[in-house]
Amino acid sequence: MQRTIQIMNARNVVGLVSGSLEVVDRWREAGGSRILPSIAFDPKSGKPTVDELRRLVLEKRVAAFAEIVTQLDGVAANDPRMEPYYALAEELDVPVGIHMGPGPPGVSYFGAPDYRIRLSSLLLLEDVLTRHPKLRIWAMHAGWPLADEAVAALYAHPQLYVDIGTISYAFPRKEFYGYLQRLIDAGFESRIMFGSDEMVWPDALSAAIDSVLNAPSLTRQQKRAILYDNAARFLRLKPFAPR
Repeated sequence: MQRTIQIMNARNVVGLVSGSLEVVDRWREAGGSRILPSIAFDPKSGKPTVDELRRLVLEKRVAAFAEIVTQLDGVAANDPRMEPYYALAEELDVPVGIHMGPGPPGVSYFGAPDYRIRLSSLLLLEDVLTRHPKLRIWAMHAGWPLADEAVAALYAHPQLYVDIGTISYAFPRKEFYGYLQRLIDAGFESRIMFGSDEMVWPDALSAAIDSVLNAPSLTRQQKRAILYDNAARFLRLKPFAPR
């Protein structure tokens, strides 16, 4: 935590931090205004409950529902068990970040036996979005490797955003830049947000930032949009004044 916050201060990062409520509270205390608190929901266990999430939002202890990792449990983004949470998020105007992309290579064999890469398809969000048109939702890891489905969903649903998450540094540069450029060439540079998927290796945050800054085909304006402007608009951030 100390190393990550040091990097956040040095590189002027404001970040969503997700975890248990106790962990997120510790990060908020340590990182101050640089930390935006988020918490995940789990439709398989039913915890936290919808009522508990409502209370946390109203108490301003939670600013987003993320990272929703139901894909690792084989639960699709359009699973009926997700519906009460989506309805709450739309009602309270809370953004939802859902994992739709890669896990660790071979994760189905050692950590998440129900994980399926086909659940990365952003087309799974279509019924969700049409049922909840005011829902602010973004697909973490941008639906990699299903670029055609990602482009189709972004085209059909202007409220949908993505972030670049783990693909920004854990993949070969050529693959990441090619996937990113595919989304940009299709016209969606204003809906691609930065993400680091930093969990236990703090320098992944700098690696992810540098992968955007060093992208050979991006303009200065596009880099700024991905690193800040798009997320600031989506998350409705106020002008940032570090503590």
